[in-house]
Amino acid sequence: MNQDKIDILQRALARERAARKQAESILEKKAAELYETNRRLEKSYSELEILLTKKDSQLQGVFENIVDAYLIMDMFGNILKMNDAALELLGFEDDKIDFNLMNMVSPNDYEYVSASFQKLLKSGSLTNFELKITTNLKTEKLIHVNASIIYDDGIAVAAQGIIRDITKEKEAEEKLKESENRLATLILNLDRGVVLEDENRNIILTNKKFTELFNIDLPPTELIGLNCKVSSKQNSLLFKDPEGFLSRMNQIVEQKQSIVGDELEMVDGKILERNYVPIFLNKKSKGYLWTFKDVTLSRNYRKSLEAEKQKYYNIISNVNLGLVELDLDDKILMVNQSFINMTGYSEEELIGVRGKDILPVSDDKELIEEQVKNRKRGKTDSYELRIRKKDGELRHWLISGAPNYNLEGKVIGSIGVNFDITDIKNLEIQKENLLSELEKSNSELQEYAHIVSHDLKSPLRSINALVSWIKEDNAGELDAVTNQNFDLIETTLEKMEQLISDILDYSSVGTDEGEKIEINTNDLLKDLIKILYIPEHISINIANTLPIVLGHKTKLQQVFQNLISNSVKFIDKEKGIINISVVELSDYYQFSIQDNGMGIEKEFHDKIFKVFHSLKKSKDSSGIGLSIVQKIVQLHNGKIWLESEPNIGTTFYFTIRK
Repeated sequence: MNQDKIDILQRALARERAARKQAESILEKKAAELYETNRRLEKSYSELEILLTKKDSQLQGVFENIVDAYLIMDMFGNILKMNDAALELLGFEDDKIDFNLMNMVSPNDYEYVSASFQKLLKSGSLTNFELKITTNLKTEKLIHVNASIIYDDGIAVAAQGIIRDITKEKEAEEKLKESENRLATLILNLDRGVVLEDENRNIILTNKKFTELFNIDLPPTELIGLNCKVSSKQNSLLFKDPEGFLSRMNQIVEQKQSIVGDELEMVDGKILERNYVPIFLNKKSKGYLWTFKDVTLSRNYRKSLEAEKQKYYNIISNVNLGLVELDLDDKILMVNQSFINMTGYSEEELIGVRGKDILPVSDDKELIEEQVKNRKRGKTDSYELRIRKKDGELRHWLISGAPNYNLEGKVIGSIGVNFDITDIKNLEIQKENLLSELEKSNSELQEYAHIVSHDLKSPLRSINALVSWIKEDNAGELDAVTNQNFDLIETTLEKMEQLISDILDYSSVGTDEGEKIEINTNDLLKDLIKILYIPEHISINIANTLPIVLGHKTKLQQVFQNLISNSVKFIDKEKGIINISVVELSDYYQFSIQDNGMGIEKEFHDKIFKVFHSLKKSKDSSGIGLSIVQKIVQLHNGKIWLESEPNIGTTFYFTIRK
């Protein structure tokens, strides 16, 4: 090792010895200071004990007379003494404890408590100190502290303080603030203009709706402090009667009585409703509350409603229906003029009277009593009633009665709409008499038709027999002209007998054949085709399956038989075609029978349904067949018509109700 390295090492060792010596000196000094501090601390505790002992009698009086929690602690936060209120607040059973108050403080509040304690040491007192603590019973509380330093010969030896539990007060204060905030928010967003004034009429609070109603181009906050006496003069110009607006406002303020529903009409057509409430505290005026609401729409609606009400009242008063309102005891509450006219009684004679006691005939009183019971049960009904007017005249009424409800939906009486049907009733009686007479006449006519038919056919048959006998007795002796005349007589007799039969058939179409039954028209038509004479050159086609209908089977068979026979009779083509089909409509079945015959001129379309009208004169055609068909179709609530073109063909249509 060379000399340089040895020198460096020696210098380093020398510096280390010097540093160690200096550190030992500092430690000795600190140890001496610590010793002195401990000595002084022990002396302070001894002096504090002596002080507390000396002042025990004085402190005892303080403890007894302080209602709030009172506590003494040393300068390190250790509890030295406390009264009963402090024991209860902090959750201790007695004051013989060894407890440091910092144990009740959250670590998050250490810095805040330390700063406050330094302030206490510096100034000697601390007021309105608030802190959240956790008591010995683990209950969180918010406390309010007023504290001061206890001195002995100018040396701070302890701290004393009065502690109040303000947990509930703070909660109430927070709730009050929340309530105030909610109220302020409500007022600011209320659909009414609100102005709160102090006793000098300076604005304390207002909202946006007020500025909108009065066309003020400022936010509500900028109106606070504004004097309403001054601003009212400017705002009065917004109203149709400015002087009236100011005069009424001053009158309201002077009277200091609540006002509800004052209406103000503005120049722009708006109608405002103004309310006013004076505010008193201990019988002393503390301000005024004004509210304004735009009621333009509701007032216009009310006017319209009143106009409509008057219009309908006039209609009700003059309508040709008797209206009456009754209570639950059937006493009349209201009648219109028509009801008065219908009864012959005056309004004074009717109001308060039971309608059933003066109007119905004796035999109908039970009916009206039953209807009154129905109204009470909430039932609505219509019925006929016989009544006698004041002069004794018998009238027939049609009454529609309904229960009358209040706003809660409870039956409070009934309302009756009465229609005088006396004239209609008389017409019905006349109609019934006419129908009875008509039925009797038809019956007699039917009987007469049968008698006539029988009486007419008998001579015809006798004549026909006599002609046959003459021809047989004079066979070979009569010349050709005589034989031809006898043949004409026989032909005429046959036609006459057919005509009588057809007339009888026509007259009997409307006679009752019992209830209608279900008829399968598809089967009916197939069976009919089998028995009809259809020439070989004519074919009948059924396009689709025919339906089941309600009707009289024999009569419907007559319809198809007549129409098909007509088609066969008037087909003049080498190959004849008859097509039968049906179309289902909403209320009817529409049948059609189409042929390719000679057709019918349009001018004859209506005439062919008339009795005794035939387009083709022949011995087997009386001209009654289509008349019978039309009558049968009408009997089944249907109708019949045709479409035809000469030389092309004819289609007959008829409907049968479902």
